[in-house]
Amino acid sequence: MENKEGQKIPQVTFKVRENNNWKDLDANEIFAGKTVVVFSLPGAYTPTCSTTHLPRFNELAPVLNQNGVDEIYCLSVNDTFVMNAWAAEQNAENIKFIPDGNGEFSEKMSMLVEKDDLGFGKRSWRYSMLVKNGVIDKMFIEPNKPGDPFEVSDADTMLNYINPEAQEPHKVTVFTKPGCGHCTRAKDALKSAGLKFEEIALGSNGLSLSTLGNVTGRHTTPQIYIDGEHIGGADDLEQWLKGN
Repeated sequence: MENKEGQKIPQVTFKVRENNNWKDLDANEIFAGKTVVVFSLPGAYTPTCSTTHLPRFNELAPVLNQNGVDEIYCLSVNDTFVMNAWAAEQNAENIKFIPDGNGEFSEKMSMLVEKDDLGFGKRSWRYSMLVKNGVIDKMFIEPNKPGDPFEVSDADTMLNYINPEAQEPHKVTVFTKPGCGHCTRAKDALKSAGLKFEEIALGSNGLSLSTLGNVTGRHTTPQIYIDGEHIGGADDLEQWLKGN
């Protein structure tokens, strides 16, 4: 692996599939005149990539955008069909995907490595980089250790480099049940405030009123948590929003 800070991005044409049509995506189209974050990973659908690396970049994307990042790309040595399917499954609406199917970009970045022990063949080493107008400003390259280290190429490290004082988005969870008017009111209030939330509905995946009581200490819905703090119901949420 080689740190290429201060160098220009390799000029590569990626083969992508959009709206059932083939398209050539030139590297210049991705990087010219923009501030771009790229994070590269060993493969779509792999555990760390699917549960941590990609979701956290998607979560922090609005904050990165507020701090001067125009676009965020996820790159992997996979074909465009695999990357498109993975993107749809992940609901990563804030991330664009680059299929480096032939490994050409990764090789020119000196990041193409052998993963024969896993049956992967050649794949990208895990890293992230900040690119300004086609020039690499900063790279966070995972240490050369056995396995798949994930220590420095994460979204939080990138955000901290760009702006250590940046405020992360609130983590909101809403326990609801079907037909609950107060649940709808709470969700509408969160949407109006621009807060994204995770909804956990009673009756799905075995979640019951008993489970709700054990978790929250209450048996009514909605029950709302923000950044790990139990806010309460819809009325409590409205009071919290007024104070924040």
